[in-house]
This record gives sequence, C-alpha cells and structure tokens, in this order.
Amino acid sequence: MENVIELNDLVKIYDKHVAVNHLHLNVPKGEIFGLLGPNGAGKSTTIRMMLSLIKPNSGSIKIFGKSLFEKRNEILQNIGCIIEKPDFYLYLSARKNLELFAKMSKINPTQKMLDEVIELVGLKGRDTDKVKTYSHGMKQRLGIAQALIHNPDLVILDEPTTGLDPQGIIDLRNLILQLKNEKNKTVVLSSHILSEIELIADSMAIINKGEVAVQGKVNELLSTEDLLVFIEPINIAQLQAILANSQWRKNEVSVDKTQISLRLSKEEIPALINYLNENKVELFAIQYRKKLEDYFLKLTHS
Repeated sequence: MENVIELNDLVKIYDKHVAVNHLHLNVPKGEIFGLLGPNGAGKSTTIRMMLSLIKPNSGSIKIFGKSLFEKRNEILQNIGCIIEKPDFYLYLSARKNLELFAKMSKINPTQKMLDEVIELVGLKGRDTDKVKTYSHGMKQRLGIAQALIHNPDLVILDEPTTGLDPQGIIDLRNLILQLKNEKNKTVVLSSHILSEIELIADSMAIINKGEVAVQGKVNELLSTEDLLVFIEPINIAQLQAILANSQWRKNEVSVDKTQISLRLSKEEIPALINYLNENKVELFAIQYRKKLEDYFLKLTHS
C-alpha cells in the first residue's frame, strides 16, 4: 500500500530533552491514521515536524513520496491542518473568515467552493453569523472548513476533540469519516484517548517518550483474541478454588484481594460465566479490556 507520510529515524531535541527519539512512522494513503500517546509523548512535536513548523535534528520526512526538506512549498499546498485551537476574526462571519483564509493561501474562492465546504462541516445557515456567536464545537468545524478550503489530499488534526461536549465529539467523528469515505482524504488524527481512535481509525501508532511503541492496523492491534478479563467475586477464596479445578486455571494472570484476572478470547467469556453460575459463584462484576487498551493505560499512567 502506498504511504502518504514516511518518517524515518526522526530525532528532535530541545536543550537536553529528547522529545522525539529515532521515530519511524508510515501513514497509508486513503486511511484515517490515529496517532496516540499520553500528553508529552511527542505527538505534537512529530506533527509540527511534518508541517515544517519545527526542524528535526536528524532523520527524513517524505510526504506524497517527496522530501519535505526539498519540496516544502509544493507539499504544504496539499495539506490542511488544525494545530491547537484555530483562530478567527471573531467580529467577521464564518464565510468572510473562510474567504480571507483562502486568499491568504493564494486561492480565490468561488461562492460555490465556499458553499460546499460550509455545508460539508455542517455550518449551512450559520455561515453569515459572526464567529463570536459560535460555540466551541462550531469553531472546531469552522477550523476544519479552513483546513479544507483548498481541497488538500492530506488533513492533519491535532487533538481536535479537546473541549468538545459529547455531541460535538460525535459530530466531529462523523465529519472525519466523511472526509475519508466521501472525499477520499487521508486523515491523521492525534489523540490521547484510545476509544476515540478505536471508533474511526484504520491504522494507528502509539508514541511514548518520543518513540513508537506499537504500530499497525487497528482491527489487528485491538483483536478480541487476547483480552484481559477481570472477575470481582463476593468471595475471592471460593473463586480461586473453583478456577483451580477448571480448564481456565492456565489462563490466570493475577490475583489480589478483590479480583482475579484471566487472559481469554471474547468467545470464551460466555462459557466462563456459565461455569461460574453452575458453581454458584456470586459476582460483583466481570469486565474485560483489550490487550492494547491495557498496554495503553500502562503507558499513560507511567
């Protein structure tokens, strides 16, 4: 599969702090790519280097198969992005903001172009209102409209759901899916929330301490073949005894004062529940986490 972005052996050092440490990353064309990691992991630094806002100490960046260092202007003309909070002229309308942004990008937008991007981001009917009247979610959508006004092939969004309410997150999620499915865009989405990426991304990478900890297809990384299942019984000693004489004794991972954890596939969980019911084991709760989620939680809480 063709890669839109290829980062090879990328290093960025601030004074003595290594923000990005020999990072390798490939983003396939036509996918939503999730860039995950705890705050301070190096996600934003990596994105800023992709956009040539900062220079790496070493390594190479290829976008659309071309060196960013050699073809910077040509490449950036085909990228739309939101980095941190988008800024607007608050006393102008959304439409006027888009017109000005397009002209700053050396584009002379037609009214049809403006209509299309306004409708795409869900601001039709509010586009002549002043931006100062907009909610945070509407400003985020206007920011995406800014990023799309020149019809780029690659869209990069750095933590776009920050500060949004639940409905705003759903609206943004649907818009990102629309960019991929209907507009054939490649989207790089940075986040520190695994569940957000899981819902929409095709591929993903987890960055921790400036390095790629894991990278691959989401459906493979989040396989249900290897789950961490937590059982919280009323009587922990009874549960231990029952499991010790069962087919699941080999799956036991850990035991503490309140719960036992097992490694299982999702398909095995109903049989386990039936077995516990048959042996009259009373439970407070039984729940599971996917292997990658458990790994990600360890990274974000380290």
